[in-house]
Amino acid sequence: MVADIGDVNVNMYNLQDTCTRIREAYRKVLTTGCIPLTLGGDHTISYPILQAVAEKYGPVALIHVDAHADTSDVVLGEKIGHGTPFRRCVEEGLLDCSRVAQIGLRGSSYAADAYRWNREQGFRVVQVEECWSKSLAPLMAEIREQVGDTPVYLSFDIDALDPAYAPGTGTPEIAGLTPMQALEIIRGCRGLDLVGCDLVEVSPAYDTTGNTALTAANLLFEMLCVLPKIKYY
Repeated sequence: MVADIGDVNVNMYNLQDTCTRIREAYRKVLTTGCIPLTLGGDHTISYPILQAVAEKYGPVALIHVDAHADTSDVVLGEKIGHGTPFRRCVEEGLLDCSRVAQIGLRGSSYAADAYRWNREQGFRVVQVEECWSKSLAPLMAEIREQVGDTPVYLSFDIDALDPAYAPGTGTPEIAGLTPMQALEIIRGCRGLDLVGCDLVEVSPAYDTTGNTALTAANLLFEMLCVLPKIKYY
């Protein structure tokens, strides 16, 4: 059974309160036994969602598809924001760091080795150069082995895709993944114990053709199709 339960009632004037509201809403969803699929919203939302998910399942594996690592400690003086969610998740013990994979990372950074901290935590970091001009099916076979039977959360930032395919986002980075590779990643999650997914950072104001929203909707549908216990005919 699939149900659209609408929006979480966020507080547009207080980000910390918004995170609290999201966490409480997902606690209620998870108590029903549902697997939440979420349309963002910026990537901040993954943090309170994962708080609720880890409360139920314990530390989870993470497959994070993005142009950016989102593991900054502070952005513009703030600890909570769309550049920091997975740093906060690590600090709170929400993730099984040996079973975290980040795919498609690229773009400008504030340090010579922008992903050093991630690797020190045990993350597998797959920079976009490792993805160019090839199928990602072999990569996903390796990630399935890495994740094993641990409950896993899939977080997909639309800016992982090259802006030629998904321009409607706030922080586009050139030389990204293709939609075909995105499908390989999501379909490569079939058989994993997925306990939640999100698709974030679509910005309608920048999506002048509607292609970004179309692509995002299709990717979320693909996520629905690889959830546990889905029947294939």
